[in-house]
Amino acid sequence: GRGRSSMVRVVSLRAGVLLVAVVASMLIGAKLVSPLDLWREGSVGQGILETRMPRTVIGLMVGAALALSGACLQGLTRNPLADPGLLGLNSGATFAMVLAVSVFGIGSLNAYLWFGFAGAAVAAVLVHTVASFGTGGATPAKLVLAGAAVAAGVTSWTTAVLLTDKATFDVIRLWQVGTIGGRGWDIVLTGLPFLAVGALLTLGGARTLDTLALGDDLARGLGRRTGIDRAVIGLGVVLLTGTATALCGPIGFVGLIVPHMVRVMVGSAYTRVLPLSAGFGAALTLLADVVGRVIWPPSEIQVGVMTAVVGVPVFVFFLRRGRMAGL
Repeated sequence: GRGRSSMVRVVSLRAGVLLVAVVASMLIGAKLVSPLDLWREGSVGQGILETRMPRTVIGLMVGAALALSGACLQGLTRNPLADPGLLGLNSGATFAMVLAVSVFGIGSLNAYLWFGFAGAAVAAVLVHTVASFGTGGATPAKLVLAGAAVAAGVTSWTTAVLLTDKATFDVIRLWQVGTIGGRGWDIVLTGLPFLAVGALLTLGGARTLDTLALGDDLARGLGRRTGIDRAVIGLGVVLLTGTATALCGPIGFVGLIVPHMVRVMVGSAYTRVLPLSAGFGAALTLLADVVGRVIWPPSEIQVGVMTAVVGVPVFVFFLRRGRMAGL
């Protein structure tokens, strides 16, 4: 039918955009490289390609993780404005990692990751607790307001620590704007297991999110244990967000915009939205990184800045079109 053929078209588009993003990430930068250089032993081009490989893989992993997180958060909160940045998860992970460096003197990524998870998880619980005060409980609107308040507060604490601790500021400075450059295969291998578990939990919860979208009463009537369902998917989101932030710093807007772009193309069923969001999120992050490399040579503009530059006009466009009125 028409629905099936349009889905095939969107899946093909995702594959095409991903391929373009990967090729561009490998070949384009301060120096253009030929793909043939990979087989030219000892050439400068081969060295450049080998350093760009882990950067490309990290971009794919982090972009997919952030888009998946955003789509799940929009489903869990039934709020089209939810994403890891707006709900304070990125800020929580960042603050925890700044504390790890400043207070505990931690320098290894393996230890960072646990602080990233803890910070994201504490921020998630704090936002939900604050939003639960008052009548009506944690409504979608109150969740975003609570998230914005927690994010603002935690960001100010992070700034206070960095301003009073120059050594920590020097360690965190580049990481804090969101960057996928200068990373090696060791970083990929450290983050991969955590991202894989987070992806399994969130993708496995696609049908659950479709049921929760009907409302908690109806979901319970269909046999769902909504509290456990939310906790499992929430754990997946914390794993994805905490790992992505630990690997690359806070990167905004990917989790907010990509799910909406996907819904415009394939509708609101999470069995379609989640896997497609992961693909388009990976492509958007890579393409933003490529643009950041070439826009101001020989310097680079970090991917966290570029996703915001790309994200704000797209966000405004969707608001004007009324695409964010509901899910």
